[in-house]
Amino acid sequence: MELHDVWFVLIAVLWTGYFFLEGFDFGVGVLTKLLARNRTEKRVLINTIGPVWDGNEVWLLSAGGATFAAFPEWYATLFSGFYLPLLLILVCLILRGVAFEYRAKRPEEKWQRNWETTIFWTSLIPATLWGVAFGNIVRGVKLDQHFEYVGNVGDLLNPYALLGGLVTLTLFTFHGTVFVGLKTVGDIRERARKLALKVGAVTAVLALAFLLWTQADNGDGTSLVALVVAVAALVTALVAVRAGREGWAFGLSGLTIVAAVAMLFLTLFPNVMPSSLNADWSLTVTNASSSPYTLKIMTWCAGVATPIVLLYQSWTYWVFSKRIGTQHIADAAH
Repeated sequence: MELHDVWFVLIAVLWTGYFFLEGFDFGVGVLTKLLARNRTEKRVLINTIGPVWDGNEVWLLSAGGATFAAFPEWYATLFSGFYLPLLLILVCLILRGVAFEYRAKRPEEKWQRNWETTIFWTSLIPATLWGVAFGNIVRGVKLDQHFEYVGNVGDLLNPYALLGGLVTLTLFTFHGTVFVGLKTVGDIRERARKLALKVGAVTAVLALAFLLWTQADNGDGTSLVALVVAVAALVTALVAVRAGREGWAFGLSGLTIVAAVAMLFLTLFPNVMPSSLNADWSLTVTNASSSPYTLKIMTWCAGVATPIVLLYQSWTYWVFSKRIGTQHIADAAH
């Protein structure tokens, strides 16, 4: 396997890790409107992801940085062609981080309520737009012979990509609902389980339609295996939710994300950004990659740094693994 193939796989792994981890905290952000009945319960939901949300975003920075270094042509075309949606995602992520940090800086109810609303919208919008973006990457966009995007924003809002956006939104919300059931106690845990069954059923229908569409357009035998794993994991996750086995349900909902993202990258390879105008104008792992020397240096650096990051983040999740409930929230007056 050539180094550019290795880095395609590594970038796929980074995006998979990002969607697995950031997926559930996007979902929790959406649940601040869907599940919480009062501001104390909103605080419970926010506290479930409070120690980990910023660490989860490291995976996005790593994926973006790796793409820039390993496949500069892909990075340049992607960020110029998808400029507006990616800018909107970036603004949402900035505001989301500010909302987490500033929400409790003042005691006024209006101040905190506004930041909680910000958390909701800045979780929902990126959760949707990531699906739209990856739907377009897999489907193909209007690239000319110079590998430049010649379409417009309207071209990105096609039925396949919009369905992809609905899938990521519902799948992340389901993943977050299962996480809340795993991390909380009391009434909020029971309501999270009931909501997970409803959201999961909708997710199953949308995900099946999207993955079958993907398979019909670009799939092969390996992508079909990933499709079967994703669907089976999602259905089994619903069974685990009904049985009250939140740990199994969370692992299986995560496996659904892993298998679905793997399927997208399997159908994409060896392209990194197909051209819908002419297949010969597509960006591939060969014509979009950096020099072999650059990839070699990157491989050594990644080999040293990645295990350290994984160990530290695993330790963080272990430290903050206990369940919480409304009884753990201090009096709002203080």
